[in-house]
Amino acid sequence: MERLLPTPERAPADEAGLAHWLARAYAYPPGFHVRANMVASLDGASVWRSRSGGLSGPADQALLAVLRALADVIVVGAETARRERYGPAEEHPHLLASRLAAGRPRTPALAVVSRRLDLPPPLLEQPAPPGAGTLVFTTRSAPPDARRAVERHGLEVVEAGEERVEVHRMLEVLAGRGMRAVLTEGGPRLLAQFQAAGALDELCLTLSPLVTAGDAPRILRGPALGPDPQPMRLEGLLADDSFLFTRYAPG
Repeated sequence: MERLLPTPERAPADEAGLAHWLARAYAYPPGFHVRANMVASLDGASVWRSRSGGLSGPADQALLAVLRALADVIVVGAETARRERYGPAEEHPHLLASRLAAGRPRTPALAVVSRRLDLPPPLLEQPAPPGAGTLVFTTRSAPPDARRAVERHGLEVVEAGEERVEVHRMLEVLAGRGMRAVLTEGGPRLLAQFQAAGALDELCLTLSPLVTAGDAPRILRGPALGPDPQPMRLEGLLADDSFLFTRYAPG
């Protein structure tokens, strides 16, 4: 892997060196910061055969693991959690020591957004490390029976809206709990809500060297943002084996 922007530099070849190199390159700025990480094919598909992993590669997986290790909380929509078979976040073998030295939990917390509270079994059944539990953001109108079922598994259910989860209310809850380094992994509907709310500080987009055709969604799926497209500014660019790893901020 090599960095092309902002300054050219080749990454270390060993796994541990690469992890620390990426951690420095993607370190969160001070204060509250919301980062999104997505992957897309050359023709704009966000999934292949219903899963984003079909567009990924080893370097993309290495970057994803680092981005998770840097975060305080990972936010994901329930549809994506079901499709991608989410469970609690895993420890990063090379960045765990730095998390513990900073007084942070061994892994980031997980925040799942769900109106129906229809969660995949791994989220309900796999225990999270101490201090890094799973929050479930839902609405006041969520089915009471489903809410009780989720709570029986030890997950905390938080209301953040009447008929739909409101992004700013959810982020206020996370900030109030000291979770300031936020990573959202979508899916496309949730990411569109973040963008529409003006809540996205950074977009990390992996451009996969594949074309798929078909009718897969784009990385944002929702109503148009307004009369004009939202401009974005390129902040960083890495490359590895025909993959491009971009970082954009609102322009």
